[in-house]
Amino acid sequence: MTHPAPPSHPNRQTLYVMIAIGLGLVAGEILNLSLPGPDNAERLGDIVGVLGVVTDIFMRLIKMIISPLVFATLVVGMAKMGDAKTVGRVGGKAILWFFSASVLSLLLGMLLVNVLAPGETLHLELPPADAAAGLEKNGPALKTFIAHIFPKSIVEAMAQNEILQIVVFSMFFGIACAQLGELAHPAVKLLDSLGHVMLKMTGYVMLFAPVAVFAAITGVIGKSGLSVLKSYGLFMGEFYLGLILLCCLLALVGFLVLGRRIVSLLRHIREPALIAFGTATSEAAYPKLLQQLERFGCEERICGFVLPLGYSFNLDGSMMYMTFAVLFIAQAYGIHMPLPDQLLMLFVLLFTSKGVAGVPRASLIVIAATLEMFKIPEAGLLLLLGVDQLLDMGRSATNVVGNSIAAAVVSRWEKALR
Repeated sequence: MTHPAPPSHPNRQTLYVMIAIGLGLVAGEILNLSLPGPDNAERLGDIVGVLGVVTDIFMRLIKMIISPLVFATLVVGMAKMGDAKTVGRVGGKAILWFFSASVLSLLLGMLLVNVLAPGETLHLELPPADAAAGLEKNGPALKTFIAHIFPKSIVEAMAQNEILQIVVFSMFFGIACAQLGELAHPAVKLLDSLGHVMLKMTGYVMLFAPVAVFAAITGVIGKSGLSVLKSYGLFMGEFYLGLILLCCLLALVGFLVLGRRIVSLLRHIREPALIAFGTATSEAAYPKLLQQLERFGCEERICGFVLPLGYSFNLDGSMMYMTFAVLFIAQAYGIHMPLPDQLLMLFVLLFTSKGVAGVPRASLIVIAATLEMFKIPEAGLLLLLGVDQLLDMGRSATNVVGNSIAAAVVSRWEKALR
């Protein structure tokens, strides 16, 4: 798929997003200092609410693109693969990478928390047995897992942006198109055109990205203030150190497969990663990321197939956060988790995290269920809720990096990297 030129120079757009992040930090702190104390809480809440509307508009614009874009690119990619055997081979390689990267993320998180022990300085008393964090418990059960894989209606799946369900429907649709050959050619050509249209729309929506990032950062800092970094500075610093190490390890593995082209790949995905960081959701970066991967040289049929799967199965930053959070809370309450229990926890997280893909605040839901399983006070999640948005920024950007490398590596394995 040859893409039209974007409305603005990509380097300039990346610079605008970086400036928006910096200005958001400054504006948010000024806002927080200007309206201190409980007397100004309502007024501060109103301002943060207005800023939230700006971010929400951007997210709605992104979400209106994602479903048709995933459907169009995936079906066209599957149709061009030609047969179910090729689909199975590419899917198998992608799943192998996803699970390997997930295990790496979980193990690195476990290692860092045990070495750095960020929770041991808190010395919290155990809360009452009935204390809870107030999260809705959708628990990682078999029913939940099936519900988020197989759609009962493609219209409902698209309306709710259930990417994994859209992927399942698109795979069946794409394989059917491939088997029908010439008869399905008009449908494939129509969807190919739809993909072009969606990516053209992405260029227009991304012009609004710096404004949305500024509003999101200002809202977060305005509500909590930079002082929150002092209270949670150690934990946040160690978590971000873990994310940097994880990105470096993934890039190193990518270098072993891609060679020096890994540098070009990271340069191509700067803007999507910054958008994910600023908005604290990797979903916001999806359309732009798909566009940049194809510009990098990944074939449309490969990245259009691997990337949607990655958004459901390969959230590396979120995986590390789950390990960090569970062990941090255990340390804060002075609960010792022996190595066999920690390894069992990693095994549980490896699979349950896939079962709630697409659920809002999925990481917190999985963490809450894991805490309950290992008899760790669920109320400990309240320690993290105040800074969850700031932590989500880092893990969302890491998710983008991980999925980008996955798509590029699978493309190289398939000899489909230009």
